[in-house]
Amino acid sequence: MTHGNDRPRYYLTTPIYYANARPHVGSAYTTLVADTVARFKRMQGYDVAFVTGTDEHGENIARAAAKAGVSPREHVDRYSAVFRNLWNELGISYTHFVRTTSLEHLRAVRRLLLRARDTGFVYKAFYQGRYCVFDNLYVTDTTDPVDCPLCGRPAEIVSEENYFFKLSAFQDKLLKLYEDQPDFIRPAFRRNEVQRFVEAGLRDISVSRKTVKWGLPWPDDPDHVVYVWYDALTSYLSGIGYGDDELQWEKYWPAQLHLIGKEIIRFHCVYWPAFLMAAQEPLPKCVFAHGWLLFEQQKMSKSKGNVAYAEPIARTVGVDALRYYLLRDVPFGQDGNFSHDALLTRYNSDLANGLGNLASRTLAMIGRYCEGQIPAAKPAAIGEAENSLAAAVTEAARTVIAQYEELSFSRALEVVWAAIAEVDGYLTANKPWTLADDPSQRAHLETVLYYAAESLRILVALAHPALPIATEKIWAQLGQSGALGEARIDQLAWGGLRPGTPIGEPAAVFPRVEKTETLEKIAAMEQEILKPQGTPVTPSAPAAVPAAAPAAQPAAAAGANARITIDDFAKVEMRVGQVKSAERVAGADKLLKVMVDVGDEVRQIVAGIATAYQPEQLVGRKVVVVVNLQPRKLRGVESNGMIVAASIAPEGTPVLAGFLEDVPVGSRLK
Repeated sequence: MTHGNDRPRYYLTTPIYYANARPHVGSAYTTLVADTVARFKRMQGYDVAFVTGTDEHGENIARAAAKAGVSPREHVDRYSAVFRNLWNELGISYTHFVRTTSLEHLRAVRRLLLRARDTGFVYKAFYQGRYCVFDNLYVTDTTDPVDCPLCGRPAEIVSEENYFFKLSAFQDKLLKLYEDQPDFIRPAFRRNEVQRFVEAGLRDISVSRKTVKWGLPWPDDPDHVVYVWYDALTSYLSGIGYGDDELQWEKYWPAQLHLIGKEIIRFHCVYWPAFLMAAQEPLPKCVFAHGWLLFEQQKMSKSKGNVAYAEPIARTVGVDALRYYLLRDVPFGQDGNFSHDALLTRYNSDLANGLGNLASRTLAMIGRYCEGQIPAAKPAAIGEAENSLAAAVTEAARTVIAQYEELSFSRALEVVWAAIAEVDGYLTANKPWTLADDPSQRAHLETVLYYAAESLRILVALAHPALPIATEKIWAQLGQSGALGEARIDQLAWGGLRPGTPIGEPAAVFPRVEKTETLEKIAAMEQEILKPQGTPVTPSAPAAVPAAAPAAQPAAAAGANARITIDDFAKVEMRVGQVKSAERVAGADKLLKVMVDVGDEVRQIVAGIATAYQPEQLVGRKVVVVVNLQPRKLRGVESNGMIVAASIAPEGTPVLAGFLEDVPVGSRLK
């Protein structure tokens, strides 16, 4: 899409995320993919608009706000800020952040609705059926009990006069769209799913509510609020000025790409194009519905307790490590399984030992043997090995660009890393560290180092859309001027590295990490994230040692003297337990799996006490157990309680609380 002689335009969006809970890695996945696409298109010379944001209306929001004792507006303000802050921490290069509670968005929704009404596709009628407040989905038009097909929760009965959208009028038009533009829905097997759904017949849908109060008011009828999906989908228009900034809207619309999760494909590939057709607006070019990111083989869900969060990963091994793992290990479009252990394995093997090691050894040798300047390749020293390497890197560039275009990120990175391995092999075969000891081999040495450095320059440019932070650092270390993100990925050519260029100060971009220690740090940070806002810190005598956590974090000290009421203390149920068995948790130096008799049952508890106690020392010992904690999994092992211990010495060594007298198992502490 171009405007006159200007740069071509490219507009892409993430889903508009529901502002009702903290985003986890599954939420971040789509956004990181979108950022990769945006960076790639900018490196092709496009003027990119990249919209993300938060969906802030609906009954579910109102209920959650009431439960939290705040207004809906306060509730969405808080969670919208959480999303924005996380995207900023992850370095997401969005250009517009839309909120569906903004006045600009309200104007866009009104405009789209009124255009549909004026063309005869909106009417008023009586509605009765079942509705899921959690997924904002009309499940059935009957009152028979039924569960939501998306979340499995019971759908609620609603009965009221509503405005309806004539979705049934668009069945043939939608089928023709799918036939004429097969890339409108990707991957192809998703298009087939949607096509079968539409072929089965479409019914008109209710697009307003009277019983719901937290929503956009219906134009000319304030007793109704707008159906949340009509509201949310319009954010793709309001984000670039629809009804508010016509020049910007005309500049970027229609969108080239909507990135979504597969669970919302019906709304985006059936409802959304119908809404646009009714308003006589152009349609987006492509909706790509990717698979779920699974954790322990299930979709991530806070209610199931099987979530991983992006912040601890970014703060321990860096944002690029998370990006690389998600893009490399999950073929885009399919379901993928998330594992902290696999992420760290990829980090050490591919990032630290692969790209990081190649950059470090190449730059260090240029600094040591060439006075810190890019050497020149000598024609007489260029042989078959050099020509083969240059051809392989050049072919990698062609292939990687083609794979990015297809959103095949896993394959693109596979090709980059295969080329990294070739450069490593080239260095190993030619042994520049040995050549440096022989003055007669000077031309060969400089040629080898030039070919390694030039390969590195091209490969970091190819990897930049996926790994923007580390590649930018290596680019600067190679002495390249200007931001790497502004380089043209489609104009990479062998020989662009100028001899004589001073290199920057070499520094490791991916230092190796110790897996067990890093996993424990991540687990401790996730525990902090899971704490409710405003939860007081437990005083430290004796302190309950969190399973899988190290000694208390320094930040906790500020709350150590906070006082609680007797009612707060009464909420904690502690009992005398007796250890029946204990064993180490595989792959965790600090964790023991302990079976504890607490009187009326035997509980399995994961405790972070393995540095102080051998499993055999614990059998038969009486301990203090907090028995009314929510269960959670640590290293895949479920823990149903917490063993109380003091934390002593600077290392935070755990010391189990005990009794001088013989106290019956199951006795409650008061």
